[in-house]
Amino acid sequence: MKRFGLMVGAVLVSSLVAVGSSVAAERIFFGIATGGTGGTYYPLGGMLAQLISNTVEIDGSKLSATAETANASVANATLLGREGIESAFVAADILDAAYKGINQFDGKAVTNIRALGALYPETVQLVVRGNSGINTFADIKGKSVSSGSPGSGQWQLLGDLLVAHGLDRSKDVSEDYSSFAQSVEKIKDGNLDASLITAGTPTASIMELANNHEVRIVPLAGEPIAKLREVQPYYAQAVLPANTYVGQTEDVPTIAVRAIWATHDKLDDKVAYEIVKALYENLETLEKVHVKGKEITLATALESVSIPLHPGAERYYKEKGLIK
Repeated sequence: MKRFGLMVGAVLVSSLVAVGSSVAAERIFFGIATGGTGGTYYPLGGMLAQLISNTVEIDGSKLSATAETANASVANATLLGREGIESAFVAADILDAAYKGINQFDGKAVTNIRALGALYPETVQLVVRGNSGINTFADIKGKSVSSGSPGSGQWQLLGDLLVAHGLDRSKDVSEDYSSFAQSVEKIKDGNLDASLITAGTPTASIMELANNHEVRIVPLAGEPIAKLREVQPYYAQAVLPANTYVGQTEDVPTIAVRAIWATHDKLDDKVAYEIVKALYENLETLEKVHVKGKEITLATALESVSIPLHPGAERYYKEKGLIK
């Protein structure tokens, strides 16, 4: 598919005297790279794409937005770096690492990425079966745990959590690299003990598991988590409210990181302005169609944004008084 281009289609207009002419219909395509279908990025991205398609025109041309499945934050930041798509959802810590060229991006800084705005907090959830015997993070010693693909944000987080709890990645756990949806299926079948999932809540794949099996969301709190936050300051203390999932009757202390909508520096300023405006001025619509829409606000649009804003987005925030 040709990205961010003009598609010209000829429409034949005929009459009784067989006189025809072509009328050019212009449309601008705009992609949003999200995540797998079992997380929150993809369904929210689909709703945002529909909202943009319904409300945005650029110089008389309709903006046709689509949400595309992708491998989430690290892959999305890399995709933006090579201008392979117009925008993407990326966790704040991964976006920061990509721009600075650290952690997974050591020696491979993605300096052309730009922020459009902050979205919602993504909650870290360590999911296990209710009869697994895993009640704390330390209990995963000797167990199998899924962290997503090597080099991903999830993979990095699991490593940081293991270090914070004094565990050795190569010796103390059996690691699985499945996607959110795949890991949940393996837990369901008894082929995996735990899955580390960072996503907006409630997360579709966990909901499906909890609706049919007894599950536990393991608390992430205490001194080890304080150590983790020294390494990853973008992770904030959070609470997974009771009854987020079937059978989860108590609040669960954990951590969270905000998702950021990002782009690259070649995106047209006018397009960036209009899509950001479309998001923050249609939040009531987004709230009605996706639960995470309630957690996206103009007041928190710049929270956890540590990389440069796209000029088009910056213009909008200046108009709204968020930037002087």
